Parts: sequence; C-alpha cells; structure tokens
Amino acid sequence: MQAYYLEFILAGLAVLMLLAEAFIIPRGAKSVLALVGIASLAIVFILLNFVVHPVLAGVQVDTWVTRFYHHDTTALVFKNIALLSTIMVLLLTWDFRSVLNKFTSEKKDCDENTGEFYALPIFACAGMMWMASATDFVSIFVSLELVTICFYVMVAYMKRNVGSLEAGVKYLILGALSTGIFVYGIAWVYGSFGTTNIPEISRLVAGTELSLQALFGISLIIIAIAFKVGAVPMQLWIPDVYQGAPTPITAFLSVASKASGFAIAITMLEPFLNYEKVQNVLLVLAGATLLYGNLAALKQTNFKRLLAYSSIAHAGFILIALAYNKTDLVIFYLVTYMIMTFAAFFVLNSVRVNEDSDEISAFDGLAKRNPTIAAMFTVIMSAMAGLPLTVGFYGKFFVFQAMFESFPNILLAVIAFISVGAGFYYYLKVIKAMYWHNSEKTDQIPFSLVARGVIYTLTVAILFYGLIPGQLIKLLGLNW
Repeated sequence: MQAYYLEFILAGLAVLMLLAEAFIIPRGAKSVLALVGIASLAIVFILLNFVVHPVLAGVQVDTWVTRFYHHDTTALVFKNIALLSTIMVLLLTWDFRSVLNKFTSEKKDCDENTGEFYALPIFACAGMMWMASATDFVSIFVSLELVTICFYVMVAYMKRNVGSLEAGVKYLILGALSTGIFVYGIAWVYGSFGTTNIPEISRLVAGTELSLQALFGISLIIIAIAFKVGAVPMQLWIPDVYQGAPTPITAFLSVASKASGFAIAITMLEPFLNYEKVQNVLLVLAGATLLYGNLAALKQTNFKRLLAYSSIAHAGFILIALAYNKTDLVIFYLVTYMIMTFAAFFVLNSVRVNEDSDEISAFDGLAKRNPTIAAMFTVIMSAMAGLPLTVGFYGKFFVFQAMFESFPNILLAVIAFISVGAGFYYYLKVIKAMYWHNSEKTDQIPFSLVARGVIYTLTVAILFYGLIPGQLIKLLGLNW
C-alpha cells in the first residue's frame, strides 16, 4: 500500500461522516460520530504504523507523487502526532458536548447542530498528515490551507458564544494576513531559484551564497511560520483565540497545529539552516518569543490564557532547536509537550464543564474536592514547569545542551533561564490554588471515566519517561 493512500482514506472517512450526519444519524445522537471518528483514526493509526510502506522499504512509487510527497521516519512521527492529537481532541469533545450543545442550538440540550464538529478535526488531521509529507511549496500551501480553513470553522463553532465568534474573526483576519505573507515569500523564493521543489532548491543552494532576494523570501516564509507555531511577531492572536475557542479546539491548536507548523518549518528551512543569517533570525525570534510568552503569563488569571502564553513560550524553546538544525530535538520536545498539554487540557475540560469557568479560581480547593486528580495535576504542572524527574525537564535540558554545544549564546541562555524561572511561578500558582485556596463549594468535581483514564495514563507517561527518557528516545527512533 502506498503511503499517500492513508490521507485519502482519512479524508474519505470524514466525508462519509458528514453524509451520515446529514442523512442517517438522527437528532439527539450526533455525538455518536465522535466514537466513529475515534475508531476511524485508530484504524488509520494502525495502518500507518503496522503496514510496511513502500517508500520506507525502498520500493519504487508513482513518479507523480515524488514531486510533491515523501514519506520518511520524520514524516511518520509527525503523522503519529497528528493522529494521536486528533483522537485526544475527539475524546475531549465527548466530555465537552454538553457545553457544545448549549452554544450551538437554541433548544436546551439539543445536539442537532454539532454533527459537523466531529468530522472537521478529521479533515484537519488529513491536512496535517499531508503537511508532514509535503516536499514542494505548492503542496505545503494546499495542505496548510485545508488545515487552516477547518480551524476557522472550529474556533468559531459555538455561534451563540460571543467569545467564540470573536476568536474566530481574529483568527480569520490574522490567518489571511499570514497566508498572504506566505504566498509572497514563496513567490520571491521561486523567483530566486526558478522552482518550488524543496529538494531541488536544496541542491541549488549547496555551497553558494544566498541572494538578497532569496533572503527576503525566506524572511517572509519565517514570518508566516511564526503565525502557525505561535511565535513572535505573529503571536498576538493566540491568547484571545485560545480563550474563546471551544476547549478541545484550543488543545488541538496548542498541540497538533503547532507540531504541523514545525513539520513544514523543518521541510522548508532545512536547505537554509546552515546559513548564519537565517540561523540568527530564528534565534532572535526564539529569544523574543520566550520573553513575551513567559513574562505575559505571569499575571494571567484565566487558565486557558495562561496555557496560551505557555504555548508561545514553548514555541520559543522549539525554535532554538530548529535554529541549530536539531530535528530530533524538535520532535522530542513536541512529543513531551503533547503529553503534558493534553493531560492539562483533560483536567481543564472537566473543570470547565462542571464549574462553568476556566479561571484559575475554578481550581480552588480541588485537593479537597478530588484529591486524586489534584495529585495528578500537580505532576502535570510540575512537568510543564520543567521540574526534574518529569518528562518536561528533559525537553528544556536538551535545548540548553544544544545552545552550549553549538556556539554559546550568553544572552539567549540568560533569556532562557529567566523563562524557566518565570514558568515555575505561573505553573505552580495553579498548584497553590488547588491546595492553599478554599472553595465555597465542597461537593466533589466529577471526572468521566474517559477523562480519568487519559489523565492517569498521561501522568504515568510523564513520570516514567521523566525517570527513563531513553525509552522515549528509543520509541521515537531518534538518533542522538
């Protein structure tokens, strides 16, 4: 089976879900599509990992495919991230469906308008998988737009919620701006090299100096990538969009969208990362992103906004790894970030559904109202802060190691240390709310079986890979 069949299979399954929603699934049972989506994604995940792909096996593939598509171990990892993230999002949506029903229909507890919400993440997942395998600026642009258009709809899906509509408009405006910048950058790169094929560009630039026109085009592309990964100077949309979007979509943006952004960043920038000017631009953006994300998070009282600024800060660390051309480190950091972030969002999702709030104050007294979840959440927040013996520590540790191994950048190292210190403050104040603040309510906050299962599993992973990080490196097939 050709590797590229899987994306078509996934897109086809999403189309069938839409048709079933329109003509087969009755009102009041639309949420069953979430289970169908999870099963479909699980099947594709099995096919992706347990079927021998001709490309990886060295078998000849259709010649028209090789112009726009490749499938290697790096693409395989990013596709796994996309699939697992989409499964997590649909699990989150299953718990979130009562809130979704409330803000999509005038009828109380009616799910008549939610069916498409379960299919859209699957379309986005197919686009992310295409992004991971794209080798041409044209295929990257087409797959990127498929993902972005799905997110435009999903962010603004709660049409009776002003915050969701506002988030959708802001995301649309800045997304359109970044798309224009991206296309303009592609035009300059094409004008400089006469091709949009990235392997061909890599061959043309080998051992030569980059022209001013090429540097300008690359700079525009980097700015467009900054929007996708949530880095300076295109980070302004993140706090408002993360806060206003449905919580499962916030998690989707935070993990899968960011990972896909870095996947295309690796593909597009790899031919140019050996040039000092390009590397310096990325390092400057990384430093600015770290400062902005961490310092802005210090005073946040809304947990979704805190996670938004945290997402910006993590993008800064990953940009450092990208600047030093450490692809394996980028993958390792993204996987650890995925584990921690989804664990945090599953806790937030249940609190949001039961307390009707995503403020940090909603976590007040959680240690008394649900001690087990509070203990798990303490581990999760400690990992996101980078506490030793958790998996979150090693991502930051390896980034610092990369900084000092390449050529020591004292200013960037100082900024990174300040960022880590700030992270300890704003992550641990959530722990303070759970244990030191009292809540007016004393009843237990219920967590569904799905939420508890995912939280327990991810917390165990955080501790296990924190104690034995080599197992995660081995699992991902990384070489260092």
